[in-house]
Amino acid sequence: MANHPWYENGLKFSCTRCGRCCRGAPGIVWVTREEVADIARFLNLEEAEVWVKFLRRVAFSGERRRLALKELANGDCVFFEQGCEIYPVRPRQCRTYPFWRINLHKKAAWLRLVEECPGAGMGRLHTAAEIEKILEESPL
Repeated sequence: MANHPWYENGLKFSCTRCGRCCRGAPGIVWVTREEVADIARFLNLEEAEVWVKFLRRVAFSGERRRLALKELANGDCVFFEQGCEIYPVRPRQCRTYPFWRINLHKKAAWLRLVEECPGAGMGRLHTAAEIEKILEESPL
């Protein structure tokens, strides 16, 4: 007998672009070199300028360091001001939200998210197959 996820009937989500996931509590938004290049092109900047202005290296898994977006002193994403300034080229981590393992490992986690995110539990129904595909792409 197949083991079905608790969300086998799908989950509703449509981003309202409220920015709650982009502001406040500190967090790490991982970025790849390809995403840095996309951001630079979108902002019409040299990649080196993007590195200096918007990126930091964060310790990850011991000695290894990974690229992440900088945060403002208040915890807001460096690209958030009345909305995401790089929405069309936002990092994969942002594109796959809220379909992260931490939000889907059990139904209670999703229900907590629904309380925090106005787009969760509303809007378009994403099938379990779509969610599984997003999970495969998600860095979290």
